Amino acid sequence: MYELTMLKSALADGTAFRQCTFEVFARRLQNERRYGVVAGTPRVLEAVTDFVFTEEQLASLTFLDERTLDYLRGYRFSGQIDGYREGELYFPNSPILTVRGTFAECVILETLILSIMNADSAVASAAARMVTAADGRPILEMGSRRTHEAAAVTATRAAYLAGFVGTSNLEAVYRYGIPGSGTAAHAWTLLHINEDGTPNEEAAFRSQIETLGVDTVLLVDTYDITKGVQTAIGVAGTELGGVRIDSGDLGVMTRKVRQELDALGAYNTRIVVSSDLDEYAIAGLRGEPVDSFGVGTSVVTGSGAPTAAMVYKLVEVEGHPVAKRSRGKNTVGGGKRALRTHRATGTAVEEVVYPFNAEPPTFNNLNVTELTIPLMRDGEIVEGLPTLEESREYLAKQLVTLPWEGLALSKDEPVLSTRFVGFDAQ
Repeated sequence: MYELTMLKSALADGTAFRQCTFEVFARRLQNERRYGVVAGTPRVLEAVTDFVFTEEQLASLTFLDERTLDYLRGYRFSGQIDGYREGELYFPNSPILTVRGTFAECVILETLILSIMNADSAVASAAARMVTAADGRPILEMGSRRTHEAAAVTATRAAYLAGFVGTSNLEAVYRYGIPGSGTAAHAWTLLHINEDGTPNEEAAFRSQIETLGVDTVLLVDTYDITKGVQTAIGVAGTELGGVRIDSGDLGVMTRKVRQELDALGAYNTRIVVSSDLDEYAIAGLRGEPVDSFGVGTSVVTGSGAPTAAMVYKLVEVEGHPVAKRSRGKNTVGGGKRALRTHRATGTAVEEVVYPFNAEPPTFNNLNVTELTIPLMRDGEIVEGLPTLEESREYLAKQLVTLPWEGLALSKDEPVLSTRFVGFDAQ
């Protein structure tokens, strides 16, 4: 609402059509992270393109005058957007997105942009840490039941961007082409009982094998894990694809299950674990005989940080830098772009932010990567932007550039600093 009340006032006092620059950035990283992952950029661009007001919506805006309603009736964003590509790493004060246009057309995009980027980037940042903690072992996303029904789909996309290999959410499979994965829950085993009401785990496993094939994954912890594994191999044989454990001390249980599988000759049967995993629990299972992970709540909620805490601030008016000086919330005025320096080995050194229209600074003995790219021109999405698969591959490569200590699950400061060059003291 405050976006539209500001628009109303700006149209009244003549400032609505001043050329402005707004910037998306995060003052800090959430949840003790040492880096963030930019996610949701393509969704933002599509949302901005589609952002219009219907007559039914306008009729509900009774606090606006006719002049403002007329402006909104014909609203289409016609400005420029530059920023970090999806899958890029970011740090405190990185100029993640730069939006240029009139005050009127830019100011009403704040909530639209931040609601997408804050949610998607929080999920991708959490998921990237989980992928690192998994140390090459695949992770499946299975968190749809733990979040809003619409957020479940977009969270899946962000997790896949960060390196998850599949999802149980079929809307995400349909919409984004993410590989689908899923077999059975405890309800399937509980459904199968004898005439006297006693459990019949064998019947459940046999039916699943007959329906889905021997490569399926059987959930073995509904009753007794040891007996569950014996029953699973007894039904499926030693070529069973996998068993899933969803409870208990996973470190202890996976060792016992691996020993049991090997003793039964099922050397190639995989062990899949789930049960409220996050990056710390996954890291704690390094060295254990786990073949893959299923993660739900912690990834769709951004591992306890459901927002990336990004903000959308006015930094330039008619070419003049403007800056907020509020204590603890101060900003650096002026439009910005950024680059990242790397050693010859590929290891990242620092992030350098410089004025948007200035020549980039030069560096001796360091390689430079420009981070700010064109995303939208005159209201049209730039052609040739990376696909989801390309961004996924790009992020995997960027994580390798971080100094090794930057991948640790610690409470230290961000692994890279952000340095401003070419800005006057404000």
